[in-house]
Amino acid sequence: MEKFITQIKVRHYELDTLGHLNNAVYQNYLEQAAIEHMEYLEFNLDRYQQLGGVFVLRRIKIDYLRPAFAGDTLEITTWIQDMRGSRSTRHYEIRKQADQQLLVTAEALWVWVDIKAMRPKAMPKELLNVEALLQNIGN
Repeated sequence: MEKFITQIKVRHYELDTLGHLNNAVYQNYLEQAAIEHMEYLEFNLDRYQQLGGVFVLRRIKIDYLRPAFAGDTLEITTWIQDMRGSRSTRHYEIRKQADQQLLVTAEALWVWVDIKAMRPKAMPKELLNVEALLQNIGN
């Protein structure tokens, strides 16, 4: 699969009492990377509304390996493992840009839901075509 990389600089107010990036903030970074990846693929909120649905996060597993500190620039890499039915599995890695130390790995389950009913529904063909495109790029 094609990997998408974005960068975020850790801000002082995101630290915990130990001076590390607060664990809860990592999830914000992961969600932002997913949003930027889909926008890169030309799927923004306007397009989601046209398609009548939106992705919501159902489950996430995060492994915290090393801390990040204020001023660190982090590279968040994300890629889609699969898209089937209403579900999409996405993976993530967060590394310090300066030395490429792996700080976090994560796996998330995103679900496509109907905007009005707020119930899961099958992804439209436009999204599944993105999956096919990504598979062809990755091969």
